[in-house]
Amino acid sequence: MNIARVRWACRRGMLELDVLFQPFVETQYESLSAQDKAIFVRLLECEDPELFAWFMGHEVCPDPQLAQMVVQVRGRAAP
Repeated sequence: MNIARVRWACRRGMLELDVLFQPFVETQYESLSAQDKAIFVRLLECEDPELFAWFMGHEVCPDPQLAQMVVQVRGRAAP
């Protein structure tokens, strides 16, 4: 997926997710490995309620790769 599509996919229905995804894409996405980029795109395909629960720590993501990406985004999204 090209960067323009990734940026568009980061625009979510929840402001809380926008605040996490958009800065991450602007500052970190390009430096990810091809595999991590694919995992991030897979994460963006998840539903907002799931994402919100994972990012807020209300639930644990059952997919280990996605769970690791959640940790990365949470740790790097803030400037």
